Amino acid sequence: MSANDILEMDSVSETEEMEGDAELDMINEEVVYPEEFLPTYHSIKEGTRITKTQQAEFNNKPDSLFFNDGVRRIDFILVYEDEDKKEFEKRHTFQRRKRRREYFEASLMKMGMELEATQSVVDDKLMFVKVHMPWEVLCTYAEVLHIKLPIQPNDLSSRPSPWRFLSCITKHFYPNEELISKETEFFTAPFEKDRVEYFYIKDRDVFFTPSMRSRMAYYILSRAPYDVRGNIKKFGITKLLDSGVYKAAYPLHDCRFNVRSTEAGCPNERFLLYQEWAHPKSFYKMQPLDLIRKYYGEKIGIYFAWLGFYTLMLALAAVVGLGCFIYGYKTQETSTWSKEVCDPNIGGKIVMCPQCDKFCNYWRLNSTCESSKKLCIFDNFGTLVFSVFMSVWVTLFLEFWKRYQAELEYEWDTVEFLEQEEPPRPEYEAKCIHERKNPVTGVKEKVPYTTCGRCVRVSIGIGTVLFWIMLILASIVAVTVYRLAVFFTFSTRLRSQKLEPIKEYVTPQMATSVTASLISFVVIMILNILYERVAIWITDFELPRTKTDYENSLTLKMFLFQFVNYYSSCFYIAFFKGKVVSYPGQPVYLLGKYRNEECDPGGCLFELTTQLSIIMGGKAIWNNIQEVLLPWVKNLISRYCTRVASEKVIPRWEQDYQLQPVSKLGLFYEYLEMVIQFGFVTLFVASFPLAPVLALVNNLFEIRVDAWKITTQFRRILPEKAQDIGAWQPILQGIAILAVATNAMIIAFTSDMIPRLVYYWSFSVYPYGDYSSNTMEGYINSSLSVFNVNDFSNSSTPALGNSTVTTCRYRDFRYPPGHPRQYEHNVYYWHVIAAKMAFIIVVEHIIYFTKFILSYVIPDVPYAVKEQIKREKYLTQVILHETSLKLVTKRLKPYDEETHTELTGAKEELELDF
Repeated sequence: MSANDILEMDSVSETEEMEGDAELDMINEEVVYPEEFLPTYHSIKEGTRITKTQQAEFNNKPDSLFFNDGVRRIDFILVYEDEDKKEFEKRHTFQRRKRRREYFEASLMKMGMELEATQSVVDDKLMFVKVHMPWEVLCTYAEVLHIKLPIQPNDLSSRPSPWRFLSCITKHFYPNEELISKETEFFTAPFEKDRVEYFYIKDRDVFFTPSMRSRMAYYILSRAPYDVRGNIKKFGITKLLDSGVYKAAYPLHDCRFNVRSTEAGCPNERFLLYQEWAHPKSFYKMQPLDLIRKYYGEKIGIYFAWLGFYTLMLALAAVVGLGCFIYGYKTQETSTWSKEVCDPNIGGKIVMCPQCDKFCNYWRLNSTCESSKKLCIFDNFGTLVFSVFMSVWVTLFLEFWKRYQAELEYEWDTVEFLEQEEPPRPEYEAKCIHERKNPVTGVKEKVPYTTCGRCVRVSIGIGTVLFWIMLILASIVAVTVYRLAVFFTFSTRLRSQKLEPIKEYVTPQMATSVTASLISFVVIMILNILYERVAIWITDFELPRTKTDYENSLTLKMFLFQFVNYYSSCFYIAFFKGKVVSYPGQPVYLLGKYRNEECDPGGCLFELTTQLSIIMGGKAIWNNIQEVLLPWVKNLISRYCTRVASEKVIPRWEQDYQLQPVSKLGLFYEYLEMVIQFGFVTLFVASFPLAPVLALVNNLFEIRVDAWKITTQFRRILPEKAQDIGAWQPILQGIAILAVATNAMIIAFTSDMIPRLVYYWSFSVYPYGDYSSNTMEGYINSSLSVFNVNDFSNSSTPALGNSTVTTCRYRDFRYPPGHPRQYEHNVYYWHVIAAKMAFIIVVEHIIYFTKFILSYVIPDVPYAVKEQIKREKYLTQVILHETSLKLVTKRLKPYDEETHTELTGAKEELELDF
């Protein structure tokens, strides 16, 4: 099978569709569609007549959540434009849409759903179709989706909180209990329609929550057919939305966010969420996670739970990081080697070699005085301690999150969700045209592709991913070439007479670094738009089976793109810049033309800090502006364009239609933003201890911005189940493992800490200074090698060179001119290299061993949660299956008393096992 065959599979040309329209344009008031094309379940009656929905007048109740009869609850809204009021030249296309829509609505009613159509108050071309699921249909699909529902109140005593003595203080940081009361805990079990009497049902109208009803309604909408061509069945609301048959499909908010509803039966959960969660005045309060989960579903709830937990853990890291920063700031004036750089008698007399060919001139070391002081803030022994602390912190964060996540899984009934409940994606089911034998059941089943076709899809996907990753790397090379090309410009301009006042504060390295970082940020943001489309196309092409598989596949691709995009420039500065430059007489050239960049005499650490702060800070500011301004401005324009007379009452479904639609990827970008930030906080924290502080401040805004956005500016998000944070969990674990190595290597190769330690503990066997005193005096002189200016090649001799300069200094450990092994690495260089490798090996092994011990000691599932899960399984067995055992016993008793006794004993034994 070729790639073209795969792409064209299950496709129907526009010409074929138009030819078939002539036969189906006219649809009678009553139509019974072919049974084989309508998905049915055993508990839905067959052979019922299907009638078109009748238009109903609006009952002037703006916050009503019911049909006009005030009894049947609205579970979903479909919106379309009335084609009869369109121009004649597009009549053919509109008739095709009308035919598909009526077939689709007939399919919904065949599956037991009830519909009611209402014309728009604002635009008479718009029609709103209200969808209701009766009790029988709810019971059927609750069983199909294995939805867990209450069977008995939780009778296990809860353990008292260790912080209960501080409740008089902590209660002010929790939502108002008078508004958001704590819900009763229940033991739950997968719903079974035949055993409905064993479930804890007080009121049928509220037994299935609105989020459950919406999820079941969307399940049906995603599988109801809208057209048939031969043996090919077309179904799903997603395709109808993409083709314009419907303009929108969404569940309803229960009220306005800023006004409490007075309608009977309205829980006002949106209003409560805004008051106690999304409102700026509640920024200091803990999140009402149970209410978030109840209103938006488990998937939204687990995201905000993770974001809140991450932010809480960041508070500890931010305190330690801020302490390290303050320590560095206080000691920058007392640093011996920084004093030597700024000293006119030391740094002022050291002439440094040019850092580029011809156009760069000699310069004095004390010209980097200010940058060396700033470098002391981040390059000190406190940074070493902080990097080790963060390596342990990230392990504790992941382990404690697993425990907290296990508690939420049990409380929110998502234990074993992936194994039991998740159905195939409609897009996957629609293309199942091949047969294969299921290796587990041995039964033949439909699949969308053969083994060869899957190999082709995977190969094309991998090749495309690698191509775009190489494109990202090419952009990094382009930025590097920019840095090399403009460095000599800053070197000459900043030393001119006109810029004399600022040259003390702006060095060529700093100017190049800042401008290159800004350009990198702009390139990153532009490429992100392209990567998103490519990653979605590849994932759609691969055709994953379930939505979880789809999201995990997309997550991996997007993270690979973003990882290379955001972090590659930081990796270049940390581990490549200034590492392969040789010495002034024989410099190394990139592409045979551009001389490789050199680091500042104090190292590249401060440049890495600059790059990190610009990208991290710029990304946070840009994302928050996007998340706040864009939906607000769009809604403002929408309200202005659709404004109506003040006396008109706009119904709830039309108010929601005027809000912004929810992205198909949902929370994907929110997770991606936070995980990229997590990488900045952990991977490069040795160069920037303030990263946790910036992340903490950003996240405090992020939680409230996201809450405000989804509560006030967007239509209600479709409630979805989620057991955990999905593919992001192993990605976080991978970042945590990589962070140990990167921070150790940053300290060893990017900072100047190891050479200073070697110098401090060395003996007086090196060419400069007295080392027996164990002080840092003379370190700067020892870290700079000597070069004879007569040894410059013709291509690298400074054009504006000073004739009085005979020697210059450069950053390296090499023998001086005149030595038998001149310009070769001296023994001090090899001692430093050995110390760096020893440091990396020792630190990595100690930290990895500590991480292993912590992972082993801290259990992933709390003991109390394990007890509750066992108790729930026992109750499920006793309550739901006891009836079956009694029936079997009753049937066998008249025939064989001995068998009856054995069965009774087996029953008792079974109960004891649970």
